[in-house]
Amino acid sequence: MTHLNEDLLGHKTLAPVEELNLTSSLDGRPLQAWLVKPAGFEAGKKYPLILEIHGGPHAAYGPHFSAEAQTYAAAGYMVLFVNPRGSASYGMESANLIHHNYPADDYNDLMDAVDAVVASGATSEDQLYVTGGSAGGALAAWIIGKTDRFRAAVVVKPIIHWASFVLTTDFGNFFAKYWFGTMPWEDPTGYWERSPLSLVGNVNTPTMLSTGERDYRTPMPETEQYYQALKLRGIDSVMVRVSDAGHGIDARPSNLVRKVGNILAWFKKYAPPEE
Repeated sequence: MTHLNEDLLGHKTLAPVEELNLTSSLDGRPLQAWLVKPAGFEAGKKYPLILEIHGGPHAAYGPHFSAEAQTYAAAGYMVLFVNPRGSASYGMESANLIHHNYPADDYNDLMDAVDAVVASGATSEDQLYVTGGSAGGALAAWIIGKTDRFRAAVVVKPIIHWASFVLTTDFGNFFAKYWFGTMPWEDPTGYWERSPLSLVGNVNTPTMLSTGERDYRTPMPETEQYYQALKLRGIDSVMVRVSDAGHGIDARPSNLVRKVGNILAWFKKYAPPEE
């Protein structure tokens, strides 16, 4: 209908987006995902894979344009977007599977999607990376506490300890009432068991953390305490404090450029040695 983007995209080749329809190994539920492949993708060649996890957690990915994904693909990565259980794309029953149960089984859904791409031969176990923001940041931190299969992780604006999160976020009354049904002092064990911080003793993955200094939804102390915990354990980690940015770090184009650049630099640092 229009060619409004011709001046920007006319001289570029966008990375193709392939839909994946998968099945959960946990309970047979259908899982929908999308794989962004570098332009000029060659069958039989193995590419590094970035698992990108959405926030919300009641949100959903689709086959839409993403400046971030296209930039990762232009750098030679495949990007895997997954709608695990709890995503808003499967109906109310599926969305409520994570009610008072998050993170939990959504971890399995994400790993199933990664397994499917590895099984396809397009990537290998030694070329995997993970990132996500907000609720996706919580899941990224949860994942590296459950498995060492990823070479490096970038955890963006995460929830790390549910008790401290509820007591510092701008929406604490909502999260305490609906996501837990109790106050942190009424169920400290329940809050702790669902916190990525409870798994930090298992983490061996080099991890970058990044949060806006004006983030009131997932405040900076969440990032700071995870960074401190990783440092106490001797895990290679770095904390990026994005000045003058709120929860939407990439609302400002320059911050989007910085965010993607930092992620690519971190993953490149831990790339397997070139043969």
